[in-house]
Amino acid sequence: MLSRKPILPNVIELNFQAGQILGCNVYLVFDQKEWLLIDIGFEETVEEIVELIRKLDFPLSRCKMLIATHADIDHIQGMAKAKALLKAPVYAHQRAVKPLEDGDRLRTLAHIEAQNIDLAMPAVKIDSTIEDGDIIEVGKLKLEVWLTPGHTDSQLSFRMGNILFSGDNIYRDGCVGAIDAHHGSDIPSFIKSLERIRNSDVEWLCPSHGPVFRKDNKLLDATIKRLTGYLQMADWGTCATHWPLMEEWENEVAEGKLPS
Repeated sequence: MLSRKPILPNVIELNFQAGQILGCNVYLVFDQKEWLLIDIGFEETVEEIVELIRKLDFPLSRCKMLIATHADIDHIQGMAKAKALLKAPVYAHQRAVKPLEDGDRLRTLAHIEAQNIDLAMPAVKIDSTIEDGDIIEVGKLKLEVWLTPGHTDSQLSFRMGNILFSGDNIYRDGCVGAIDAHHGSDIPSFIKSLERIRNSDVEWLCPSHGPVFRKDNKLLDATIKRLTGYLQMADWGTCATHWPLMEEWENEVAEGKLPS
């Protein structure tokens, strides 16, 4: 049996436990004999992750559920395989159900022709949906479901005491999950989700990529300010709400104003 390396009480992050990067962060939350997984990552690492869990002396039959934080390929490609191996139900937000059950390669960013990304996306049956405010119990622990859209429309976070499993909302360097219209990004919603995290009294953020870190409101404020600027930048295409330069140009055309 391997020695467990909890990153926080009742929380094992399986990349950290393995001592190597296997993919996105996969959180095993446990209490008494029950445990669950938040995300699973790519299909190619599922067997390695399951074997690691077995060596940590977690009975595979006591996996209460597998949770998909959102429907992006790097988080959920291996979900169907993990479900088959662990015989555990899969939970996700309602907005993630169709792309997951359809194996939608465009919506999940499994196929991006311009970048030569061409990955399989095995369809997976979602057994139950979870919504903002729902409570998930594992042993005596309670995880409160937060819907925190912005990166995607289905992005979920989970509060457990002073810990927030914060998904792709924010990382330790102030970066955020990719903003891309193809998987439902929405910048105003992203800002509201970050404000919700900033205004909460959680102390630790467990993101979907990179290290766990203490919540830092100065970092969050800087990120919110940056994303607020994106609202008026053509850089962000259809994710921007408007482009002030076009309003200026319209006035200059109407006035016949020449370049100066």
